[in-house]
Amino acid sequence: MRRSRLLRGPAPVLALVLTAAVVGGLQGGFTDLFVYRYGGRAVLDGLPTLQSADPVTGLWFTYPPFGAVVMVPVALMPAWIAAALWTGASVGALAAVVVLVRRSLGRPAPGWWVALVTAGAIALEPVWQNLAFGQVNAILMLAVLVDLVLPERRWTGVLVGIAAGVKLTPLVFVVLLLLVGRRAAAGRAVLTFFATIVVGFVMMPTYSTTYWTDRLLDASRVGPPALAHNQSVYGALTRLLDGPPPTLLWLAVAVPLSVAVLVVGAGWWRRGDRVLGTCLGALAMLLASPISWSHHWVWVVPVALALWERSRWAAAGWAAVFVARPILWPPYGHNREYGWSAFDHVVGNAYLIAAVLLAAWAAATLDRRVRPAGPAQSPVGVGTGCGGRGPR
Repeated sequence: MRRSRLLRGPAPVLALVLTAAVVGGLQGGFTDLFVYRYGGRAVLDGLPTLQSADPVTGLWFTYPPFGAVVMVPVALMPAWIAAALWTGASVGALAAVVVLVRRSLGRPAPGWWVALVTAGAIALEPVWQNLAFGQVNAILMLAVLVDLVLPERRWTGVLVGIAAGVKLTPLVFVVLLLLVGRRAAAGRAVLTFFATIVVGFVMMPTYSTTYWTDRLLDASRVGPPALAHNQSVYGALTRLLDGPPPTLLWLAVAVPLSVAVLVVGAGWWRRGDRVLGTCLGALAMLLASPISWSHHWVWVVPVALALWERSRWAAAGWAAVFVARPILWPPYGHNREYGWSAFDHVVGNAYLIAAVLLAAWAAATLDRRVRPAGPAQSPVGVGTGCGGRGPR
C-alpha cells in the first residue's frame, strides 16, 4: 500500500526531473542556452546585442529585447548550474503539461503514469531537440496552456503576453481568445505584451530600436528558411520554389490556412474542449510563423494526449510521425533541399502535412456532438488527483 501511494504521488515525477537536471548539468554545452546566457549578460553589461554574436557559439541573439531581460538570472549562474536547472525546468514543464491536459479532460494523472509519459515523450524529435538545444519552448507551452485551458481568472492572458514578449509567435493566442469571446483576457495579453516592449526599451534601448524597426521581419536572421527543420508554410514554399517565396504568395497561402485552423480551434474550445482548441491554435501559430523549427513543435505532446481520448490509432499515428522524423529522411542542409524530388517534398514536410490533416479532421468532426471536457485543474500537486499532473 505504501509503495502504491508513493508511485501515485509526485515522487516519480520529481525523480525524473532530478535525473534530467543531473544529466543536463553533466552534459552542458547546449547551443541555444549559451545564446540565452549571452543575451542576459548583454543586459547586465549594457551591450547592444545585435552588433555582435555570442562568442561561444557564434550565433546571434534573435529574440525580442524582453527575452534577453528574462535571461539575466540564467546569465548570473555558472554554466553547469544553468544547464542543470534549465533541463530540469524543461522536463518539469513537460510533466506539468501532461498533468494539466489529463486533468482538464477529467482523466487521472498518477505520478508513475505522468513520469512514464514524460520520459516517453523524449523520443519525440521536437522534444528531444528542445532539450538538446536548451530551448525555451516547453516552458512557454506550459504558460500558454495554463492561460487558455484552466478556468478564467483575473490574471488570465498575462502569461500569453509574457510568452509573446519572449518569443513573438504566441500572439496568435490573442486572436484565439478573441474568437472564443474572452476579450478581457485578450486585452490583458496585449497590455502585458506592450509592457514587455517598454521593459525592453528601458533596459536595452539600442537593441530595441534596431529589433523593432529593422530586424523584425527578416526571417533569415534566425537561420536559413529552406532548412528541412523549418516546418512552416514559408519553409515549405521556400523549398518548393528553390528560394524564398514572394511575400504576397506566402501571405496568400499562410494567412487563410492559419485563420481557418484558428476558427476550427475556437469552435472546439467553445464546445468544451479547451485542450484540442488550444492545440489547434498552436498549430495555426506554427503554420503562420515564417520560421517554425522542429523543436517549436513540442505541441506534439498535448495534441497526442488530446487525440488519445478519441482514437488510440490516431494518437499513435500522430506520435509516430514525430518519432520517425521523416523530415530528415531526404538530404538536408547546405541548400540540398532545393534538389528535392516530389517524394522528398512530401516526407520532408511531414510535420506540416500532419498538422493540416489533423486540422481537416477537426473541422470535419466539429459539428458532431462533443463530450464536454472535465473540469480543468491546476498542475500543482502532480500525480495526486483524479485516479486514485540565432537560437532557433
